[in-house]
Amino acid sequence: MRRYLIDYTAILLAGFLYALALKYFVLPSKVVLTGTEGIATALSYYYDSYWLFIGLYLLFQLVLLTFAFFRVSRVFAWRSFIVVATVVAGLAFLPELQFAQPEPQNERIILVLFGGLLAGVAKALAFTHRGSTGDEDILGAYFAAKYLKPVGSIAIVAAIGSTGFGLLMDYLKNGQFESVVNTLMYTCIYIFASAETLNNLYRKFKITMFAIVTRCEKEVGNAITQASEHRTYTTHQGTGGRSGDSFVIVRTIITHEELPQVMAAVESADPDCFHYYHDIEGVSGRYYISPIG
Repeated sequence: MRRYLIDYTAILLAGFLYALALKYFVLPSKVVLTGTEGIATALSYYYDSYWLFIGLYLLFQLVLLTFAFFRVSRVFAWRSFIVVATVVAGLAFLPELQFAQPEPQNERIILVLFGGLLAGVAKALAFTHRGSTGDEDILGAYFAAKYLKPVGSIAIVAAIGSTGFGLLMDYLKNGQFESVVNTLMYTCIYIFASAETLNNLYRKFKITMFAIVTRCEKEVGNAITQASEHRTYTTHQGTGGRSGDSFVIVRTIITHEELPQVMAAVESADPDCFHYYHDIEGVSGRYYISPIG
C-alpha cells in the first residue's frame, strides 16, 4: 500500500512539473516540442491559440496511450494517462504568470534551458515510477526495450519530423528565414537539455559491466543470481601483480537500475572483495531488461 502511495504521488508530481515546464517556460519561448507535441505546438503558434495546443495535445496522447495499453503494458498506460490528465489540468487551470521575458534579446535562453531541465526531471520521475509523460516517451519505452537504447535518445529521433513541421509553419507565418533559424537553435537547445536530463536521471536502459575481484567466487556468484534472477556471471583466474596471490575475477552485465542491489548483495557475501564497474555499449538484443510497466 505504501509503495502504491509513493508511486502515485510521484506520478502526479511528474505531471505537475511537466505542466509547469510547458506553461511557463517552453510554450512562452516558442520552441517546437518533439513528436506529436511538436505538431500541436507548431499549429498553436501559427494560429496563436493556446487552447488549440491543449486540445491537440490531449487528442494525440489518447491515441498514443491506446498504443501503450496494447504494446507496452496496462500499468504503464494507466500511469501515463494519470500524468497526461495532470498535465492537461495544469495547462488549463494554473494561473497566468511570467517568470522571464521570452524575446530573444532578453531571457529566452533561460526559459528554454530551465524548461528543458524541468521537463527532463518530470519525464525521469514518471519513468522511474512506471509511467511516462506520454507522446514520444511512450514510443521511447517501446523502442528502448526493443533496441536497448536510452529512452532520451528516442526523443531526439522523434524531434526530426516535428521540428521540420514546426519550422515550416514558422516560415509560413513570418516569412523570414532568420526567424526559422532562430527557432531551430532554441529548439535544439531544449531537446538536448531535456533528453540529457532524462538519460542522466533515468538509467534503466544504461548497461554496465560489474567486475568483482574475490576469493569467494561461489558466494559472490550466488549473490548476483539471487539479487537479479535474470543475470548470470563469468569467472576467470587472476594473480596479483605485486602480491602474487591468486584471485577470481567475477563479471556480470547488469543495468544501472540493478547495480545498487547487486552491489549490496556482493558486499554482503564478501566484505573484503574489490569491485568496479563501467558502462558498455553494443550488448546483444537478446539481453533481457524487465518491461517498464
